[in-house]
Amino acid sequence: MPKTLVFLLGDQLNLSIAALNQLNKSNTIVLMAEVRQESTKVPSHKVRTVMFLSAMRHFKEILTANGYAVDYIALDTPDNTHTLHTELKRALDRHKPEKVVITEPGEWQIQQDLIAVLEASKVAYECRDDDLFLSSVKDFKAHAKGRKQLRMEFFYREMRKRYDILMENGKPLQDQWNFDAKNRGSFGKKGPGLLPIAPQFPPDEITQAVIQTVDAHFPENPGQLSYFDWPVTTEQATVLLDFFVAYLLPQFGQYQDAMWTGQPYLYHSKLSAALNLKLLNPLTVIKKAEQAYYDGQAPIEAVEGFIRQILGWREYIRGMYWLFMPAYTTMNFFDADEPLPELFWTGKTTMYCLKETVQQTLDYGYAHHIQRLMVTGLFSLMLGVKPGEIHAWYLAVYLDAVEWAELPNVLGMSQFVDGGKLASKPYVATGKYIQRMSNYCNACHYDPAESTGDKACPFTTFYWDFLDRHQSKLKANQRMGLQLRNLTRLTDQQREAIQAKAKAYRNALRAGGL
Repeated sequence: MPKTLVFLLGDQLNLSIAALNQLNKSNTIVLMAEVRQESTKVPSHKVRTVMFLSAMRHFKEILTANGYAVDYIALDTPDNTHTLHTELKRALDRHKPEKVVITEPGEWQIQQDLIAVLEASKVAYECRDDDLFLSSVKDFKAHAKGRKQLRMEFFYREMRKRYDILMENGKPLQDQWNFDAKNRGSFGKKGPGLLPIAPQFPPDEITQAVIQTVDAHFPENPGQLSYFDWPVTTEQATVLLDFFVAYLLPQFGQYQDAMWTGQPYLYHSKLSAALNLKLLNPLTVIKKAEQAYYDGQAPIEAVEGFIRQILGWREYIRGMYWLFMPAYTTMNFFDADEPLPELFWTGKTTMYCLKETVQQTLDYGYAHHIQRLMVTGLFSLMLGVKPGEIHAWYLAVYLDAVEWAELPNVLGMSQFVDGGKLASKPYVATGKYIQRMSNYCNACHYDPAESTGDKACPFTTFYWDFLDRHQSKLKANQRMGLQLRNLTRLTDQQREAIQAKAKAYRNALRAGGL
């Protein structure tokens, strides 16, 4: 029988992946490849690399147990060329298949490279839609066609109807599409208190071997591995999902935006990496959360808020990525040109919120969405960091970072490089927001109420400086009206003092300080 080669990538680790559908195992070879390029094109956090490689090696065992022949190229395999497209080319020469089947890659450049190899080889091939997403690339393009403005909320409502999630007789439960207003609570002075103890996933023999390999191959990459405790199989990810639904989801809605010193996870699910590697089917996750509401285990605002992140936001940003790539990488609405501060790689700064968030990121490869959007992202936006540099940092340091998810979140939502294609306004705020949502300011030298003077909070200084520098562009955005009106209340003397302070802080950051 004609031989079929299936190339599975490191974020396609599911037996239901499209490339494995309707194939005869007896004449199918599955190719998997660990390549240095995926950990060096940006200096990938060691936890991120271990997560990928361990999950891949565990999935190889699952494939073998299910009767697949697997051609597995490890980092140490002799003659490994260390790029995905050249390993595909070598496999074509090795196996001489009649046909190649792939599931569409999640990254634009990888797709371009693989298709180029297949076209040049003249071999018959299929590039199948990734149906472990709930909206295909074609679906999203159809949604976007003819719309002057794209917004997640309207896409999310379509997805709710399509999958009949939290719906009753064609209407949203409680006649309300989202409960975001109830999802902005902080812990106040009391803090989060005792948190449920999450399941542990100590490294098994496979993961321990991967840890040794990663330390040997990428000694200069950021991060360290003594904290590694992440699910690397579908079985483990399901244990974590069940724990989240039972013990964290009831409080998730109220506290999903809250931050607290020394608490990286709080009520967050820690499932994003497992979802992005396809260890979990997103519809399975959504249905379990929905059932918790019907069973009276979690309130509607918690369940809807969690489901919105997966059924709405996750699918929306993936659609936006494919709609605008590769142009997204060249957009720069605010003409940002500052270098990424050194503190992002060291965690050394007198700004406590940044010190806490960056050090946590460097230690664990993790920060939740508000830490990413309203601490590191907010600071980069208002400072004016070059989009390519902040994009590369986020892609490097987070264990759940895959480009289709990271790039539009960072460049579109956080840095507003597209001028409003993805988000309705730039998310800018003074240090008072961080003070309200965390206890970070309690231990900080700076005062979030001050924009000038010795204790001026850099966030607050840069906030007013940002509005002042970009007011001509921001005037066209109706959602920025209140903030710009507040800007006009500043005297010329106050604005000059803020500009001078912002300049001093920029100079300090360029010199490696602050």
